[in-house]
Amino acid sequence: MKIVFGDPKTGHSFQKEIEAGKEGQFFGKRIGEKFEGGAIGLPGYELEITGGSDKQGTPMAANVSGSRKLKSVFSKGVGVRRFSKKRPMGKGQKQKKTLIGNTVSEETMQLNAAITTAGSKPLAELGFAPKPKEKKAEEKK
Repeated sequence: MKIVFGDPKTGHSFQKEIEAGKEGQFFGKRIGEKFEGGAIGLPGYELEITGGSDKQGTPMAANVSGSRKLKSVFSKGVGVRRFSKKRPMGKGQKQKKTLIGNTVSEETMQLNAAITTAGSKPLAELGFAPKPKEKKAEEKK
């Protein structure tokens, strides 16, 4: 399982891979619940679950209870793009989308989180340094 957590102060996000034996501590937690950062190598930090996705890439939705998969028609919300270049949706239009529930289960492959309380050590000292952005000019050459 991967955990992608963001630092709201700097706007940077970082990714951490969790071993198979340790990911069981996240099972049963829901979107909006908080957990200690020591589980992912951030001692003293507190993180809040903001979302995630399963093995197929289906996003988690906070308004769907449990860990079930749901196909329904939506006009807005998680997984619905109102203003897409390929298929723009007009006013009153809806899309059929597949979502999974708000509870972390064995099917969850990625968990998104945000730092709510910072620890005593900065992220750079714990081995989470932001990568420099690549310049687009170099890509064009």
